[in-house]
Amino acid sequence: MHDTPSDQRSVMHDVNFRWLLSGSVISMLGDQLTVLALPWLVLKMTGSAFATGMIIATTGAPRAIFILIGGALVDRYTPKRVLLLTKYVNATLLGLLALMVLSGHVVLDIVFALALGIGLASAFSIPSGTAVLPHVLPTQNLQMANTLMMGTRQVTLLAGPLLAGLLIALAGEDATLPVADARGLGLAFGFDCLSFVVSAWTLARVRVRHMPEPQREQAVLSAVRAGLATVWHDRDMRTCFCYWAVVMFCIGGSMQVALPVLAHTRLHGAGSLGQLMGAHGAGSLIGMVATAVVGKRRAGSLGNTLLLLDAVAGAFLIPLGFITAAWQGVVLLLVVGALGGFMQVAVFTWLQRRVQPVMLGRAMSIFMFIFMGLAPLSALSTGWLMQYVSLTQLFAGSGCFLLGVAALTFIFTPMRHVADPPPGAPNQSTSFH
Repeated sequence: MHDTPSDQRSVMHDVNFRWLLSGSVISMLGDQLTVLALPWLVLKMTGSAFATGMIIATTGAPRAIFILIGGALVDRYTPKRVLLLTKYVNATLLGLLALMVLSGHVVLDIVFALALGIGLASAFSIPSGTAVLPHVLPTQNLQMANTLMMGTRQVTLLAGPLLAGLLIALAGEDATLPVADARGLGLAFGFDCLSFVVSAWTLARVRVRHMPEPQREQAVLSAVRAGLATVWHDRDMRTCFCYWAVVMFCIGGSMQVALPVLAHTRLHGAGSLGQLMGAHGAGSLIGMVATAVVGKRRAGSLGNTLLLLDAVAGAFLIPLGFITAAWQGVVLLLVVGALGGFMQVAVFTWLQRRVQPVMLGRAMSIFMFIFMGLAPLSALSTGWLMQYVSLTQLFAGSGCFLLGVAALTFIFTPMRHVADPPPGAPNQSTSFH
């Protein structure tokens, strides 16, 4: 069975999904402006790479620390309510940041405080944003809806930085302000503020389907423990989550740390890095679009398919350390990105269909924690390892490790038996052990 053009028309004809998609596109585009403008502002103010790294850590750390609590609150108060509140908070914080920059009275400590607030809000917006779809659409439409949502997100990842650069360039430099490009940066923050206001307006018009009443009486930390227990006692989720955690910790740093080093030492610097990252992003978009074409066609089962695609990705990582020209890396990362994009849609849809609605926020927050919480540790360990191994050895080792872990997981764990829930099946966790 696979999705058809009629499935896409069915999803797009749903007025709730159109409101949700339009708001998400606007909000995600605005997010990309802040991702570029905030570290650029700090760099212009301080001239310090350390301070620039600190502002990124200031937004990322609270997200990783509080995302599990965010998932618990999503299940207590419903995804729509939590997501709507985070949009109001983000609009306020970014509005203050825009006013401060445009007025020329930029205080570094306040910039860091606002960045901390933005990062904290994302700890609640991420699980609510990933859990809201099953509250809006019937389960049989989730895969196509995820394809459209993730595909548009990937487009914003490509278009957002270009728009931010255009805003800064068009505004020019104002010599009367203490920070160069301040007017353009202020416009970028202002655009992001406006994007949250508009997306809050569209989200308010989304009508949720009938869902079980959230469990309000449970304490937050108890709710987090209940979410962890749900994942752990479900054999398939436990197996998949542990597998993804191992892969993320051991492989994720290669993309975060080793690629910039590769571009700097062997290729042509920042321009080459942009090409490599752009190829990976374009590949992800291709993979997401491919999901809409091939639908639920699998190599035996969903678990088999995920392991096979990971093994192929590992094989394409191995030669990355041997490249001598940017175009070679572009080809390799285009394939790796396409495999990852295809898997993202399949995995999100599987989780949304498998987990009960009252537990979905917590399950999705645990899933996102694997990637956001382990990413800094993976980058740190990769940086340490690169003191002792060459780039060629690192990429070859990463690719071989991914191949080996995928093979061992196939042989020794039940992940190969993980299957897609049947279309229209109620959200429920099964395979308890």
